[in-house]
Amino acid sequence: MLLLIDAGNTRVKWALANTATYACDRFDPALLGNWDASGVVEREALGRLVEAWRGRQVARVLLSNVAGEGMREQLDQLLLRAFGARPIAIEWFRSAPALAGVQNGYRNPLQLGADRFASAIGAHALYPGEALIVATCGTATTVDAITPDGVFLGGMILPGLGLMASSLAKNTAQLPQVGARVEIVTPFADNTTDAIISGCVAAQTGAIGQALAAHAANHGKVRCILSGGAGHMLAPHISHPSVTIDNLVLMGLQAAVMKQHASC
Repeated sequence: MLLLIDAGNTRVKWALANTATYACDRFDPALLGNWDASGVVEREALGRLVEAWRGRQVARVLLSNVAGEGMREQLDQLLLRAFGARPIAIEWFRSAPALAGVQNGYRNPLQLGADRFASAIGAHALYPGEALIVATCGTATTVDAITPDGVFLGGMILPGLGLMASSLAKNTAQLPQVGARVEIVTPFADNTTDAIISGCVAAQTGAIGQALAAHAANHGKVRCILSGGAGHMLAPHISHPSVTIDNLVLMGLQAAVMKQHASC
């Protein structure tokens, strides 16, 4: 079994995939997201992962971590507690100049976040031959462009929806704290709380819309993919048709392994 781990700043997601179903002569995108088990925990509850993983017949672990060295050390300890000294291949996923059908167009390819590169691999594997904008809406929002032939062009990084709203409320005198709701009746709110919500949503969707327009100018039809915790909240406010995909990083990690199998 293959254990996939996506460690972000707020949550850790994981999935178990049965590599026995991967063919040596072809890549089957229908298997992406087809997992034997999966889960998610908040960063404060990482200890729960030990019981979730213990007893699983895992032979390989592939991890994407963007939450720093402290998270890496914690995950190392959790894996040791879950599987003991049993020999398991543990690999920390990193960006590369090219991998699994995606060419990394970053000026310094190794500087690209592992999660963004994995998401690009997953998105291109799901929609080969299409121009893509991938907006991952989490603690930060990243908006990335991928060409139909799999070139990751680069993208934008901005504060996520929650971080943007809470920062504004926290650092501006007498503004209220804003919760996780994003109901918008009118773009011109008649109260401060709704005005914060409307402005933050407009900033998020405006960045995505600008990326879509710029990418379409060069490639015509563009598919918009939303992922991350706030993706579902932003989807109704984006004028361009979009598809929301949970666990895109995990799918990218899975696709990288599947394509490795397909080339054997």
